[in-house]
Order: sequence, then C-alpha cells, then structure tokens
Amino acid sequence: MDSVHFDHAGSGVTIPLALKILIAGGFGAGKTTLVSALSEVRPLQTEEVLTDAGIGTDDTSGVEGKSTTTVAMDFGRITINDDLQVYLFGTPGQDRFWFLWDELAFGALGAVVLADTRRLADCFPSIDYFEQRGIPFVVGVNCFDDARRFNLETVRRALDLDPDVPMVLCDARDRQSGKLVLISLVEHVARQRGEPVPAA
Repeated sequence: MDSVHFDHAGSGVTIPLALKILIAGGFGAGKTTLVSALSEVRPLQTEEVLTDAGIGTDDTSGVEGKSTTTVAMDFGRITINDDLQVYLFGTPGQDRFWFLWDELAFGALGAVVLADTRRLADCFPSIDYFEQRGIPFVVGVNCFDDARRFNLETVRRALDLDPDVPMVLCDARDRQSGKLVLISLVEHVARQRGEPVPAA
C-alpha cells in the first residue's frame, strides 16, 4: 500500500493517507471491545443501555451478561507512521441498524468479521454483506472465556467460507491480538491486489 502525501495549497503541510477498516459481526461478538483495545485515542462509542423495550427484538441468548449495545457505530484511530493512519469503524450488530452499513462501508479497505462460537450464525449477515459487495474481509474468531473452543477449520466449514478468506483466533480485549487480525486483513487485501505483502 503506497503512502500518498497531499500538500494543502502549497503550504508544506502533508496529510497522511487514511485507511478505513470496518469491524463487523453479530450482536455481542466483541466489536466495541476490539475497537477500544486497538484505538490510540479514546474511541467514539454510541453505546446505549439495553432496556425492556428491546425484549423480543434483541436476542441476548448466549450473551446474557451484555448490558449495552451499539446503536450507530464505534470509531477509533491507529497511527502507523507519519504517512499512514487507520480508522476503525465498528458497525452495529442488529439488523435494524443495517441502513447505516452502506455509509460505513463506503471507501473501506476491508473488514474484520468477529465470530462468536456461542452464536456463530450471527455473523452470517456480515459475511454475506461483504461477499455480495466484493469487500475483502477476514474472520476473527473471538475466544470468549466461557465459549467452547473449536479449531479454525471446523469454524470455516460451519461458516461455509471460501478457502482464501483468512481466519484468525483472537481475543478482542487484547491489543496485540487485535493487531494480528488487522495485519491479516492488510496482507489479504495486498494479495488480492497483487501487491507485495507488507512486512509485519
């Protein structure tokens, strides 16, 4: 990925190249947690408390301890160097907020789909969305403490993923683990574009 300098009106001020990455997945998969772990700035979050009004609308089975939900997006930033910044946009997990997805996906380099093995079917809509629009994505299998562990090939078969879609085990709470997921995505995009894979 070549960096680009924009010289604003000959001022000598350069603007770093910005890459946009979406963090998607089902309700309670860990999207807000991942953006928070990765962002170098305090992330913008649109979390609201789950209320009785959501009963029958939000399926909390498997994530009964969840007390808040994202209603618009999460936003975080990572500075790679003076020439490159990565902007993270966490999407809302429930289908009633999907009208936001097209706006969030516009201009995205690619996406991370977080999978929760306790509720694996919840990430199918995200996978379908990115496949239909030709947006490169990787699947990060978020290893929750109370979840049964499966090997990646078992999860790949369950999700019916193409063999070239990278999968990574991760812990959304851990910054280093999250970085490895992002590196996997950038390498995947570079391979798809026939570009040299950046050194990790």
